[in-house]
Amino acid sequence: MWEHFAHQADIGIRGIGATLEEAFAEAAYALMAVMCNPQKVRPLEPVSVSVQMDDRELLLAEWLNQILYEADTRKMFFSRFEVKISGDTLSGVLWGERMDPVRHEAAVEAKAATYQMLKVAFEDGRWIAQCVVDV
Repeated sequence: MWEHFAHQADIGIRGIGATLEEAFAEAAYALMAVMCNPQKVRPLEPVSVSVQMDDRELLLAEWLNQILYEADTRKMFFSRFEVKISGDTLSGVLWGERMDPVRHEAAVEAKAATYQMLKVAFEDGRWIAQCVVDV
């Protein structure tokens, strides 16, 4: 499960999952949903990423910013995310395809995941991973 939430000038994203990894994957999906319609992105090409931070919240921001970097440099949108977290290291695979602004219904350009409202927490029996995205 993922959702967007209101923020003054930017867009808040939130990933919710039964596990920490699932919440991070859902946050990544919410990030893509800011930029395009991820339901129209075919998961054809895998891109492996790895990030390391000694804080879960900073790990989330770094993960999302790595996705933005890969999307920008490879000119791709992503629709499937596999996440494994071990200690302070996240290993992930992004699945997607080259950008087609018309077919993928491109929306706004996300510039960066910020530290505003950055939160990774276990609440009410589920993990929440959220932040505000600069658009």
